Amino acid sequence: MVMQRWDPFRDLRQMDETMNRLWRGFGGAPAGTEDWNISLDVVQRPDELVVKASIPGVKPETIDLAIEDNILTLRADRKPDFEDEKSVYLVQERPTGSFYRALRLPETVDGNKVQSTYENGVLTIVLPKAEEKKKKQIKIQIGSGSKAIETKK
Repeated sequence: MVMQRWDPFRDLRQMDETMNRLWRGFGGAPAGTEDWNISLDVVQRPDELVVKASIPGVKPETIDLAIEDNILTLRADRKPDFEDEKSVYLVQERPTGSFYRALRLPETVDGNKVQSTYENGVLTIVLPKAEEKKKKQIKIQIGSGSKAIETKK
């Protein structure tokens, strides 16, 4: 017997996924055409944050990247490869359409010095920390030693 951690919401999530599959068969959104979400990795370094977003198949000129009120927003569209009336997909598993992703940034990020690169389907965003908001280490001074307290009986 394998012990498994009990998750009270697991059955609800499975039921929700089952209902979504059921409704898709009754004229809901066809599989593969609903909005899609992207996977992010966020790494904190001493002087910067690095965000990597997997968005394969998206042309760099269609990516909209912005920071406003310490919120990084990422929007883009991926068009289907075949848009003529004679072509019909038999299987379409790669998502198409638009996507949107927002990420709240810490107050320490300097929004004026952001750099981004797009290579092999991965968008890398480097967000340097503001100099005045970096963590400052405080050195602790060690006293000259302990003093004994004398008492009279």
